[in-house]
Amino acid sequence: MNDKADSSLARMLGVLDLFNEQRLHWSAEDIAEALQVSLPTSYRYLKTLSDAGLLRRGSDAQFTLGPRIVMLDHFIRQADPVLQCGVPYMKELVAQTGFDCVVSSLHGDQLLDTHREYGSMPAVLNYGRGRPRPLFQGGAPKVILAGLPTPQLHKFLDSHADEVAAAGLPLDWPSFRRYYSQIRKAGFYFSNGELEADLAALAVPLQQADGSVIGALSLVTTVQRMAMIDLSKLTPLIQRAAREISARLP
Repeated sequence: MNDKADSSLARMLGVLDLFNEQRLHWSAEDIAEALQVSLPTSYRYLKTLSDAGLLRRGSDAQFTLGPRIVMLDHFIRQADPVLQCGVPYMKELVAQTGFDCVVSSLHGDQLLDTHREYGSMPAVLNYGRGRPRPLFQGGAPKVILAGLPTPQLHKFLDSHADEVAAAGLPLDWPSFRRYYSQIRKAGFYFSNGELEADLAALAVPLQQADGSVIGALSLVTTVQRMAMIDLSKLTPLIQRAAREISARLP
């Protein structure tokens, strides 16, 4: 494939990036304007993506994301090695604690929850599968970032300085690195009303055999319920589950 074809394909796939929570419907005209392409090119992109099931045209000539994406999400779940190994241990944690159990992972610059097992009194979460979470607030992001190689962590600070400041974290590199080093050394992070005022979470890293962090395992409940729990007894439970999952990863 030549450079021109590569560029055209990238622009066509860029149509999918236009969809977000603020805007779920797009017309061909608006897509042409957003991508700076001609209207005939916009229609060509839309036809190709619709034929593939990635977009769907409504009766009002507005396009939305298509059913193929739902199918692909199902296949992603089936192929995810963490879920293949981890769901039984998540269910066990839920049975032991009554809390929700969540797996999260980092994809580029986006922190996503990939699976949730519901406890006896499910928490109302503003973030769920497919909705990016803040990178610098809450237990899961912090144990994941704490396990990143130093150059990658430094890059996150440089490219997300505004978010770092909004989260109340230090903007100077030595202090920023020391903050995450302390979390990595502790091996867990307890978030109490940090991301959502009424929720608390205890998170630990999920690691591959070489020690690299590929995700986080969290127990989530209300601040009130967590206040009645002895964290010194809860932490070993979730750490053991994380070790069991990590040991079974291919």
